[in-house]
Amino acid sequence: MVLSDWLANLPWSFVIFACLTLGLAPFSPPHIVEKLGMLFAGKLVKPIDWFDLFFHGAPWLVLLAKAAFTFFAVSRPA
Repeated sequence: MVLSDWLANLPWSFVIFACLTLGLAPFSPPHIVEKLGMLFAGKLVKPIDWFDLFFHGAPWLVLLAKAAFTFFAVSRPA
């Protein structure tokens, strides 16, 4: 199975739910915002911080990839 096929079969509701829960948890302030601030400030040095950035950022990357494959899809030969 190709990545584009996997993304096409992944329901939008699941991706949005993952972004709103895992992607934003904890909610005050969102952890992903804190980790991105640390990344841009050059303070993201501990391995746990990199893991947190990946863990909370993964749903957003899937959302962006699914949107790109959905809206900019080029038809492939069968």
